[in-house]
Amino acid sequence: MRSIDTAYIDGAFVPVSGDEILEIVNPANGEPIVRQRLAGRQDARRAIAAASRAQAALSQSTKAERLDMLRSLQAAVLRRADEIRDVTIEEYGAPISRARWISQYASDCFGYAADALQRYQFSRRIGDATVRMEPVGVAALIAPWNAAAGTICSKLASALAAGCASVIKPSELSGLQSQMVTEALHSAGLPAGIFNVVVGRGSDVGDELATNPDVARISFTGSTATGKAIARAASETMKRVSLSLSGKSAAILLDDADFETAVPMALSSGFQNNGQACIAGTRILVPHGRLEEVEAIVRAAMGAWKVGDPADPGTTLGPLASAAQFDRVQRYIARGIEQGATLIAGGPGRPEGLAQGYFVRPTVFADVGNDMDIAREEIFGPVLSIIAYSDDDDAVAKANDSAYGLQAYVYSRDVERASRVGERLMAGSILINRVTPDLRAPFGGVKQSGIGREFGLFGLESFLEPKAIVREHAKPQDAAAQPWRGQGCITDFY
Repeated sequence: MRSIDTAYIDGAFVPVSGDEILEIVNPANGEPIVRQRLAGRQDARRAIAAASRAQAALSQSTKAERLDMLRSLQAAVLRRADEIRDVTIEEYGAPISRARWISQYASDCFGYAADALQRYQFSRRIGDATVRMEPVGVAALIAPWNAAAGTICSKLASALAAGCASVIKPSELSGLQSQMVTEALHSAGLPAGIFNVVVGRGSDVGDELATNPDVARISFTGSTATGKAIARAASETMKRVSLSLSGKSAAILLDDADFETAVPMALSSGFQNNGQACIAGTRILVPHGRLEEVEAIVRAAMGAWKVGDPADPGTTLGPLASAAQFDRVQRYIARGIEQGATLIAGGPGRPEGLAQGYFVRPTVFADVGNDMDIAREEIFGPVLSIIAYSDDDDAVAKANDSAYGLQAYVYSRDVERASRVGERLMAGSILINRVTPDLRAPFGGVKQSGIGREFGLFGLESFLEPKAIVREHAKPQDAAAQPWRGQGCITDFY
């Protein structure tokens, strides 16, 4: 069993000061694979200090210098893509197809950031002002356990493109993935302190990042409850905060959709990443008149879903990440049954033949009311709800009747009609007849799904602050040339 007892601070792997040992198990069989010594508050402070020292030079670096760094990171992570894929399978339980995508994306996001940086103008004229976009300062990048490699790299890519030194706090449940990614990033040979990686609890490492006055910016991906706590803590020092939070995405099948194609796509969206995805389309909205047809297609399609060893190329659904996730999903399946929903696939317990590991049966409920818990709360597992609607207006109303608004899906043979429906949905991203986003487009949510945007130009700008420099263009001769003086101009209030 591997042991990890270091953090990455100021360009080197250094022993952590914490004394808590966390044992991480393989979710496919429950066997221990890593003993992780968690970092503590003092380690977080050392990392912040290192980033602060690096910030002065990085903020003055040229676009060409930052482009070189991004390209070096892209190549370094690509060299370790197979190893990142393998630990994503081992520690997280992602099916090999998903793990392969994650490892590729982890390197690609540096290329996307470089493309955005290449065409970005850091200075522009607005009226009499020159507006300069400047790095906000040291950034804390907090990544979740369900997308460790990709989230670490995408956040770092945007921060570095903007000229911000970073302290990265991956989830303590992704220690092996984080270590592999950090080793890859280290091999790129960037100057010390530009990025630092500290794996620890939110109660000490996370709290230090949220409250330390030397941290200017927080980029967090995770649950809505944790995001609210971070926002409250960060407000004391007025940090710039972006939050990518929970989702309960709707997938609307319009009555003219090709259901033989659209229903399997909706299932793929809902079950992606073993159901542990904030963007999963877990609410499938179906016209009343076609419910029986959809249910028949679902029953037939579910026969093709293979649950099992995530390293097997034939597997489409691996285990959940932990015992806690397994128990949480089982509770929601039981609640759906108790509240009157009808099981048409899956149900409680493990799939047949899988007595070990955190495997669950991919589950689909019909006859779901929009007021049921399984329709309103983020389950974070492979549990989908079919909700009936009467017409387009009703579909939009039910889709929007949610505390969340991260991503939505619309399926129709008429792309223009689907787009009109999509424009009425309260979500940060709308996918029309597809399940994969464009990773150059802005990503983020509305309502309780978050604040701010990531990826591409919007991700770059989220780490920048505008500074307006207004130069004198004419010298007034006397007070008469300054009629705004004393008339309530904004300058009189400062």
